[in-house]
Amino acid sequence: MSIFHSLNTSSSALTAQRLRMDVISSNMANVDSTRAKQVNGEWEPYRRKTVTLQPKEGQFASFLQAAKGVHSHGGAGNGVAVTRVKEDRETPFKLVFDPSHPDANEEGYVQMPNVDPLREMIDLMSATRSYEANVTVLNANKSMLMKALEIGK
Repeated sequence: MSIFHSLNTSSSALTAQRLRMDVISSNMANVDSTRAKQVNGEWEPYRRKTVTLQPKEGQFASFLQAAKGVHSHGGAGNGVAVTRVKEDRETPFKLVFDPSHPDANEEGYVQMPNVDPLREMIDLMSATRSYEANVTVLNANKSMLMKALEIGK
């Protein structure tokens, strides 16, 4: 296990949470976008996007050590990775009555994006707290490494 293992783990979490915050910001920016992309010649509203995270796979050395029965880092993780950013296809679009809107159908209803600002704000708070926690861990690790360097003086 490298002395930088914990720094790499924290940095992967920071990168993942930053991407998550960027996707949430994109969702909030497009809360009123009724023409995000064309499907079969028809405009479709913006679809909410979500980020899927999973633990990073181990390196070859960790698999080799596990096969030999040696646990190199006592069950510590290798960080987190973003596996994909996907569109929310389960949540239906919202129908809003606005006959004056250019995208209104024959009955006067407009399909609006399936973005719920309250849900997005809760997700943003969660991502922000995770980001802040990982910054705290990163600073603690940096402080410990600095103290270890001071021992040699």
